[in-house]
Amino acid sequence: MAIKSLDVNTANLGIVTQAMGCLQRIMERREHLPGMAVLYGFSGYGKSTAAAYISNKMNAYYVECKSVWSKRAFMENVLKVMGIVPAKTSSDMLDQICEQLAKSGRPLIIDEMDHIVEKVAVEVVRDIYEGSRAPILLIGEERLPGKLAKWERFHGRIMEWAAAPAADLHDAKVLADFYCAGVTVADDLLNIIHQKSKGSVRRIVTNLDLVRKEAQSQGLSSISLKEWGKRELYTGEAPQPRRFL
Repeated sequence: MAIKSLDVNTANLGIVTQAMGCLQRIMERREHLPGMAVLYGFSGYGKSTAAAYISNKMNAYYVECKSVWSKRAFMENVLKVMGIVPAKTSSDMLDQICEQLAKSGRPLIIDEMDHIVEKVAVEVVRDIYEGSRAPILLIGEERLPGKLAKWERFHGRIMEWAAAPAADLHDAKVLADFYCAGVTVADDLLNIIHQKSKGSVRRIVTNLDLVRKEAQSQGLSSISLKEWGKRELYTGEAPQPRRFL
């Protein structure tokens, strides 16, 4: 079950509030201020969920980077999102991107920014910003700010550094309402799910799916810790090595 499928209730998640506020601030900044922001956090915190949601709500161009992309592949995929046929040269592609951002007035969201850093393509993003002055929201893992620190000219264009919040109990309830539609998850079981998931939206969703399936197998319309019993919940931890018999 893909976390990115979440739609109607997504706006109530803490990570979405954080991401949307971050993008709004760089969109509404005064002209002389830097126009890039960084949203960073641990894997599973729902950053991509938030990015996909706010890109629709705020009419942003959204690109999710891949580990195999080169500088050229990155620009080609940005243009693909924009619906523009890429030019033959990298220089001309850069001009196309800058022109479209400046002309449209739309922000750009770059997800999985860590891949861009690892491919030493950070300066391409800076070139896009300098050539368009468009608001650009960069999203990556917890160590992304440290990775960007060595790029001094890039680092100085960041207006805001926003840490993705861990999912709280309210977020768990929002997710339960969506992913366990037709099954009520009691507070005592939801509290345990939240604790075991350690702030990860992805783990909460995985555990809610386990609970939903168990409730359905028992023919229950609601399920509490009593009905769940001693069944295991997903923690994300690797299993311990087995001993030879």
